[in-house]
Amino acid sequence: MLTLHHLEYSQSFRILWLLEALGAEYELKSYNRDPETNLAPDDYKALSPLGTAPVVTDGELVLAESNAIIDYVLDAYPDSDLRPSAGHPDRARHLFWFHAAQGSLMSIQGVAMVLNLLETRTPWPISALLKAIFGQVRKLFVNPRLDALIGEMEKDLGTQPFFGGNNLTAADITLVYPMYAARDKGTFDGKYPNISAWFDRIEALPSFIAARAKDDRPRIAFRFEN
Repeated sequence: MLTLHHLEYSQSFRILWLLEALGAEYELKSYNRDPETNLAPDDYKALSPLGTAPVVTDGELVLAESNAIIDYVLDAYPDSDLRPSAGHPDRARHLFWFHAAQGSLMSIQGVAMVLNLLETRTPWPISALLKAIFGQVRKLFVNPRLDALIGEMEKDLGTQPFFGGNNLTAADITLVYPMYAARDKGTFDGKYPNISAWFDRIEALPSFIAARAKDDRPRIAFRFEN
């Protein structure tokens, strides 16, 4: 049986939601972060060479990386609507947002996180110099790309209710982590009604509600640390 090794406040919520959406049989093993460092415990890190979330095991198989796990799980459910098949009218839209989650949105967020860490953890006066330099990086690189991507999200969600089209797909599931991380940072700030409606829509889904209950957290809160 598939086992999801679930780290609190992490990307593994995606897999938890996926399994609930499929009605899959699985075992859930939860891990808490270190209360001082916020990092994953050693027994979790030992599961994967990178020590990152999420991780699943299936017999002798140990598999990491969110989208790799999603594809692996969905291979066992070829008739699922969560991955539109070739020729489906929503196929291209689903593929774009499924890969944009990791390739574009999280990449931009990762750069922003590194800049912030360097600014806040570097001693003065170097930190003051970095702040001035990184301000230009945000102005010329990070913010324009993030704004453009969010603009496309708002536009697409104005034509269909989910990132994957008319129905929930794995595109929505893989985007849940960076979207909540962005919302927690005030990125949307009430300016994107279609994105706001998407949050309301997924939070009303029985599979999402079930995943949150099994996550046993009072609210969705994601961190980039593993």
